[in-house]
Amino acid sequence: MEIGIDSFAAALPDPATNQVMTGADRMAALLLEVETADRVGLDSFGIGEHHRAEFLDASPAIILAAAAARTRQIRLTSAVTVLSAADPVRVFQDFATVDLISRGRAEIVVGRGSFAEAYPLFGFSMHDYDELFVEKLDLLLKLRDDTKITWSGKFRAPLTGQGVYPRPHQTEIPIWLGVGGTPESFARAGTLGVPLMVAIIGGSFERFRPLVDLYREAGRSAGHDPETLKVGVHAMGFVGDTDAEARDSFFPGWLRMISGIGRERGFPPGSREQFDAMCGPHGAFLVGRPQTVADKILATNDDLGGISRVTFQMSSAAFDTQGMQRSIELLGTEVAPAVKSALNVEH
Repeated sequence: MEIGIDSFAAALPDPATNQVMTGADRMAALLLEVETADRVGLDSFGIGEHHRAEFLDASPAIILAAAAARTRQIRLTSAVTVLSAADPVRVFQDFATVDLISRGRAEIVVGRGSFAEAYPLFGFSMHDYDELFVEKLDLLLKLRDDTKITWSGKFRAPLTGQGVYPRPHQTEIPIWLGVGGTPESFARAGTLGVPLMVAIIGGSFERFRPLVDLYREAGRSAGHDPETLKVGVHAMGFVGDTDAEARDSFFPGWLRMISGIGRERGFPPGSREQFDAMCGPHGAFLVGRPQTVADKILATNDDLGGISRVTFQMSSAAFDTQGMQRSIELLGTEVAPAVKSALNVEH
């Protein structure tokens, strides 16, 4: 099992002082997080894509390119690329470039995003939400497989055999499909035979088992080798020296973030009781001391019938730069080795 981190480059206020880092300082801290993750042996680091004031990740490929020049072995991925509002040709070129800089460490997780801002910003309608994604994913996968293609669709000018360059260092850039809870998305990923990244940010991990089974069955029905049907989990997570320390460090930023989003969507504000329940044995937060987190990852692996990658969304604690560094170190030096040892995977 691979273990990594995803970041939305959040620029959130310190709850104690209400001060916000400058954009330049936050970006410097983010790149230091990637360097630390690489140094302690984590497997992947992902950068999301948002077009909102509280996040600095509108151009994930640029951040990943900077990270590629500072790291040696960690896989560098999007988390997720909002493909519905992007040009697949440019997405492919951007990540092929990251792949060249990193000498073959780039990956792409594509999805439709959890916010709607990208659609009007780039001239697309939410009425075309699903149709946009299906068409653009088809084009992106074809671009990965062949340098020159003939293709036509509804939302982009046709390609008539033009070459799309540069080509990546890898023979084939991994393209994961990022999903939430829509059965059609799980089935689509299986039918296409692409790896699945499941965003689980609430409830419990085990409730996603029927959807993961749907993915695997769709893949088998389409004739794909079960070994290629990888399942990843993206979850809220943070590691501290004790369970209480981890929860106390992560809670303030999580509360600010979840309450802000809740106000926009008409949801009630978050609470400490809700947060603690999510950190408990049956909740979907990977927050606690190293052993607590390792045990929960192993339980999640069992709940979902085996997973290939777990990524920690730590952005809620980004205002605490020292705490972030400590959490990344604990994740790489204690959690990951414990999980891999338990699964008899070489670390």
